[in-house]
Amino acid sequence: MTKKNENSSMVLSPEQREGLLNTLKARFEKNVNRHEGLEWVNIQAKLEANPEKLWSLHEMERTEGEPDVIGHDTKTGEYIFYDCSAESPKGRRSVCYDREALDSRKNHKPDNNALEMAADMGIELLTEEQYREMQKLGEFDRKTSSWVVTPAHIRKLGGALFCDRRYDTVFAYHNGAESYYAARGFRGSLRV
Repeated sequence: MTKKNENSSMVLSPEQREGLLNTLKARFEKNVNRHEGLEWVNIQAKLEANPEKLWSLHEMERTEGEPDVIGHDTKTGEYIFYDCSAESPKGRRSVCYDREALDSRKNHKPDNNALEMAADMGIELLTEEQYREMQKLGEFDRKTSSWVVTPAHIRKLGGALFCDRRYDTVFAYHNGAESYYAARGFRGSLRV
């Protein structure tokens, strides 16, 4: 069970922490092409030193995002995790883009929105550029789609962007930000 500590951040139980680290390590070892040249022992040390980031990874895993290391920022020393589930994470689908979009719906409102869910999890939505980079590591969203960060000028006009992979090509599309579909969720990134 997760619990809050005195700093109001979420803390995993020892069992959850161990289970998550084992899951992440197994995924890391199974998908070497995503992070060639990186060593798990260094990543695990970084994770253990940042329990709030472990909690965010737990949330990514809990919502079926299958987070994995996709890079290392040599300037900051941070490891970069993306949701690498084959399809948009099941636990984050059927959501509109943001709070404004959710509040604008008069009927049939979804339960949540992508931007607030990501913020609550301590992660950020992928940008279109990050989404396209991720697609170089495998084939993702062949049956689903994922909201991506939308430029302010598009959002101001009521739109939002999403991406998917069809016909062996990555596409970026637009939709009303208030729309939501059972096959559209969002993917996140986390720097540790």
